[in-house]
Amino acid sequence: MRRKGTSEQLAIVRNRGLALLEKGKKPKEVAEILNVTPRCVYRWRQESKKPNRKKATRSLGRPRKITEKQVKRLEKALDKGAFAFGYAGDYWTLDRIAQTIWQLFKVRYHPSAVWYVMDRMGWSSQRPQRRAFQRNDEAIIAWKKEVLPEIKKDS
Repeated sequence: MRRKGTSEQLAIVRNRGLALLEKGKKPKEVAEILNVTPRCVYRWRQESKKPNRKKATRSLGRPRKITEKQVKRLEKALDKGAFAFGYAGDYWTLDRIAQTIWQLFKVRYHPSAVWYVMDRMGWSSQRPQRRAFQRNDEAIIAWKKEVLPEIKKDS
C-alpha cells in the first residue's frame, strides 16, 4: 500500500533515507528510523543508481473535486447547523451534506462519497441521541441514587 502524502513529501522521505544510507546506516536501520519497509529502502537505493529514469511529478489518482479552502468553508457552513440550511431536524446526513456542497460550490457528490470529505475534515459518523420530550432529568438522578442501589442489593 502506498504511504500517504504528496509526491514532494514522499521525495523528502526518500532523500532522507538515501542520505542515511550514504552515512553508513544499514537498510533495516533506515527503514526503522523512517517507518517504512526495508524493501522500500532497497528499492530507493537501486533507483538512485539509475538516475535516467523519469519520476512521477504529480500525485497519483483522480484530483479532488473541492479544494482545501472549500473544505474549510464547508466546515464553517456545517457548524452553523442543519436548521440554517432549512432542514427540519438539526442533524447532518450524508445526503444533506451532499446537497449543501452542491448549494455552496456547484459540485456534485454521491452521498457515499461525501464520507471521504467528512474524513478529510476529521468528522466522524454519529447518530442523533433520541430522548423523550417528557424526560425528567432530576427524577432520573434521584432514581439512580435511591432505587437502583436497592435493586442491586436484592440481586
